[in-house]
Amino acid sequence: MGAMSDDWMQSLGPEFSKPYYAKLYQTVNEEYSRYTVYPPAEDILRAFSLTPLSDVKVVILGQDPYHEPGQANGLSFSVHPGVAIPPSLVNIYQELHDDLGCYIPDNGDLTKWAKQGVLMLNTVLTVRAHRAFSHRGLGWETFTDAAIKAVNTQDRPIVFILWGKAAQAKSIMLNNPKHLILKAPHPSPLSAYHGFFGSRPFSKTNEFLEKNGVRPIDWQIENV
Repeated sequence: MGAMSDDWMQSLGPEFSKPYYAKLYQTVNEEYSRYTVYPPAEDILRAFSLTPLSDVKVVILGQDPYHEPGQANGLSFSVHPGVAIPPSLVNIYQELHDDLGCYIPDNGDLTKWAKQGVLMLNTVLTVRAHRAFSHRGLGWETFTDAAIKAVNTQDRPIVFILWGKAAQAKSIMLNNPKHLILKAPHPSPLSAYHGFFGSRPFSKTNEFLEKNGVRPIDWQIENV
């Protein structure tokens, strides 16, 4: 399933020995052997590899990976260069342009954000091809809830960006007064015009980080 940073292993390692995870691991392995499943197995834990727990400044929660060929790369909302930019990310880029003036890039690779401390986490980490939410309820939610709780306990300023009802439902776990929670509708075409556009999450995040003496995020994704 790929690797994760050492400090994530310290926090999430106990999950691997729990009964739910043993069942999850077996089920996911069977899914990969029988069906086309995304992302590639080595990218399942990519968010935890690129963004160590000690480096997390921002959490952006997605739901489950993109389910069409070549899209999912282990980071929420992100796709590899050369892959058509999905509609939700098109809207994220538009809001980023309107908020901070960033130009809209020619690719959807958000690795740059992850390497700056933006944890790009889906609440479900795998999906069967062409079947959105097909791995919901297998146990990934328990695992990613443990990750969210681990971030919540970090004793430093962190921003949680919660887009849509599914992400916002996780706010019940977020009770650290040092953290900032930003909520808005999901950036999908179905809901972006109901309050996502104009919500200014990127400038609000950077203002909060700078106010607390933390280096802000360079949100500009460059053209390739």
